[in-house]
Amino acid sequence: MYNQEEFKQQARELVKKMTLEEKASQLTYNSPAINRLGIPAYNWWNEALHGVARGGTATSFPQAIGLAAIFDEEFLSKIADTIATEGRAKYNESTKHGDRDIYKGLTFWAPNVNIFRDPRWGRGHETYGEDPFLSGRLGAAFIKGMQGTKKYMKAAACAKHFAVHSGPEDLRHEFDARVSKKELYETYLPAFETCVKEGQVEAVMGAYNRTNGEPCCGSPTLLKEILRDKWNFDGHVVSDCWAIKDFHMHHHVTNTAKESAALAMNAGCDLNCGNIYLYIIKAYQDGLVSEEQITKAAERLFTTRFKLGLFEKTEYDDIPYEVIECREHTELAIEAARKSIVMLKNDGVLPMDKTKVKTIGVIGPNANSRLALKGNYYGTSSRYITLLEGIQDEVGDEVRILYAKGCELVKSRTETLAKEHDRIMEAVTVGKHSDVVVLCLGLDETLEGEELDEGNSSGSGDKKNLELPLVQRQLLEQITNLGKPVILCLMAGSALNLSFGKEHCNSILQIWYPGARGGKAVADILFGNDSPSGKLPVTFYSNLDSMPEFTDYTMTNRTYRFMKEKALYPFGFGLTYGEVVCNLAEIVEPVVENKDITIQIEAENIGDFGTEEVIQCYIKDLESKYAVPNYNLCGFKRIQLQPKEKKTVDISIPFDSLKVIDEDGNQLLDSSKFTIYIGMSQPDERSIELTGKTPILLSLSL
Repeated sequence: MYNQEEFKQQARELVKKMTLEEKASQLTYNSPAINRLGIPAYNWWNEALHGVARGGTATSFPQAIGLAAIFDEEFLSKIADTIATEGRAKYNESTKHGDRDIYKGLTFWAPNVNIFRDPRWGRGHETYGEDPFLSGRLGAAFIKGMQGTKKYMKAAACAKHFAVHSGPEDLRHEFDARVSKKELYETYLPAFETCVKEGQVEAVMGAYNRTNGEPCCGSPTLLKEILRDKWNFDGHVVSDCWAIKDFHMHHHVTNTAKESAALAMNAGCDLNCGNIYLYIIKAYQDGLVSEEQITKAAERLFTTRFKLGLFEKTEYDDIPYEVIECREHTELAIEAARKSIVMLKNDGVLPMDKTKVKTIGVIGPNANSRLALKGNYYGTSSRYITLLEGIQDEVGDEVRILYAKGCELVKSRTETLAKEHDRIMEAVTVGKHSDVVVLCLGLDETLEGEELDEGNSSGSGDKKNLELPLVQRQLLEQITNLGKPVILCLMAGSALNLSFGKEHCNSILQIWYPGARGGKAVADILFGNDSPSGKLPVTFYSNLDSMPEFTDYTMTNRTYRFMKEKALYPFGFGLTYGEVVCNLAEIVEPVVENKDITIQIEAENIGDFGTEEVIQCYIKDLESKYAVPNYNLCGFKRIQLQPKEKKTVDISIPFDSLKVIDEDGNQLLDSSKFTIYIGMSQPDERSIELTGKTPILLSLSL
């Protein structure tokens, strides 16, 4: 493991040789060369949410929300390691040719561990879902995989956006997210804390918004009191891009650019993605910031560069360009896509038998869409496999495939001179001539994404409601009215209202944005080459009627931990082709304060189809007035079971899962009685209804 103090000392010695102006020049994302000291230019801005992004060809994994649906820390760590390997290969090649442009460095601004608190948020699919525990575990796993455990970091990860950030997108530059201390420490901070303390993340990125009146990238509360002092964070802080200019332009907490630069710098923001730190010297001359603070920021940034081994030979320098999109990496991406698919309904139509189906109709605007494979923050693939292409490749000449687009994602016509719904009749015809229909609906980055992102045609990126666009709802109704078996394949990064599909479709697969070759993974699931095994990392609601306003950051009726109504499809839910049950569960050792609790579980696949499953543990505090209304996820483990196979597995539950957060934000043990639920989903009434399985209950008394 890398020696932090050694790299700090190297950074101090190098920075000591710089003039004040040279130090200041290094504090923006596009840091220039200092030739007299042998320091090359470095661009800090790179992206890697689900593969190296925006820098040319790279392996394309499922979007982050899909990776979350896998519920597997070890597997996600392997993916992150693969991403870092490709990042090194690209860096090695680009620097060899003197190319040090944006998106070519080794500082990746990922993962996004914001809480997906509201299904309307357009960037929610960049996250690991709605649960702080799951987000923290997966975030730390991603970081460990990306950074590695050798003398030098393979790549540097960055947890973002700190903190209390999850929409609305069109207000993010001016919005003040008001939250109580309890909700701050109960919901919005835990994932970041895990990334810092367990993941040892190298960087933290501030958010655009204010939190309780303080702009996040210049917040003494967030960056000093919590991040540095409370959590002992020892890496560097970077602003979100052009967020610091919002201080005076939109938040109006400062009046000038130099004041904004000083506020951010004095709060502990070391690196500016933007250009406001070009005013740092002016701020210094006016007495707004000290040379000591500028020096400290430069030292932190060069510590990261030394940890990456950018000034000497490392074991990563020989990673060849040929690893990019190699067979091993693309197979891993396809495997990830298979594992991420969540089967929400199946009346027996799946898996399909190629020997018994003569004609399959593949219908819908996302059936042959490359864009719907990608999500956002994506790289370029040398090959894309859409759902249509994946099905065609799988069946070959054995089964006739008929295709119809049916409609656009939103527009009422495909051809500008045609009447409305000009492609629906073709889709109906295809449906009539098919034995079974695979209906491919949903969204893409043009309908949910980041504010003013290149691919986001609507500008805001947020959804106004949970409904599929009207033209797609009309297509869905027309196709289901035919009386043919319909398999709904939904490509979207967030929860949608599937009430109609639940009643009228024979099977529903939530596919997310599965990556460049996602069509191959979908075909594997459709035809039984593998079993679906993903679990929902977010709640699928029937409507928004009981949910607070989007701008309200209270958690009342949001997420499985606080909601009062039944979910349409609950957090943690997902069916398989197998039938795994938990026969036994027990706490194997006496519970000792501040020591992890080990639960031993016997699981059995009583079905006839081999599958992977995710065993989930939830805990409910039975006494404390500070407990969440429902329960918390506290442990999970993905296992593989062949038909009739039994396995005994251990799941470790952190002792802190027994603690609650009081009104002042303090974590405390406030109860002696708990119930732990063990099963393949959360223990709510709706999950039991959907699965037909009741979780095992364990009583725990202290």
